[in-house]
Amino acid sequence: EMGLFDGISIIVGIIVGSGIFVSPKGVLFYSGSPGLALVVWAMSGLLSLVGALCYAELGTMIPQSGGDYAYILAAFGPLPAFLYLWSALVVIMPAGNAITALTFSNYVLEPFYQECSPPDSAIRLLAAVIICLLTAVNCRAVKLATKVQDVFSVTKVFALLVIIIAGLVYVSKHQENWATPFQGSTGSPGQIVLAFYSGLFSFAGWNYLNFVTEIGRASCRE
Repeated sequence: EMGLFDGISIIVGIIVGSGIFVSPKGVLFYSGSPGLALVVWAMSGLLSLVGALCYAELGTMIPQSGGDYAYILAAFGPLPAFLYLWSALVVIMPAGNAITALTFSNYVLEPFYQECSPPDSAIRLLAAVIICLLTAVNCRAVKLATKVQDVFSVTKVFALLVIIIAGLVYVSKHQENWATPFQGSTGSPGQIVLAFYSGLFSFAGWNYLNFVTEIGRASCRE
């Protein structure tokens, strides 16, 4: 029930999520300079690209739904695969969804609280409602979920393009900031690791299409 555009929307929609609107602050803060921050972004993108290419090959060699679980099961057996699946369902996926929902709620509520920060209770309540709503959409029908994903993906890419264009215009008018781009760069390995963590977090999601690879191949055969 999924086509090429739907698959692209899954990857783009998950990668271009809340991370890209949150991580730049961490990358710049821990890098210490704009020049090093750009290096961290480039290296994070390169590492993510290598991982995505590896998963593209895995998806064609092991055409089973389940993504990471299917590959660990084929390579290492049922026990490591079960342990990964348990940790993913209990910790990894819920934590990622919580971060995304809380970030969304914070941005939605911020215009209504211009003189102060939104209350934590309101942010958490709206985040919970959004998670429940999207869960219901995904449980209702695959086609409905893909349509929602397509719309959100296009919207997020458009918003990101607006931010990029505005940033380029600002940089072109303030070129003095690039006279010494690496001034103040951190020399601490720990700080650099934290900068890479923020950068890689915003690129996360390139492996999610492989969770539905088997469904995609079945539709192609039909």
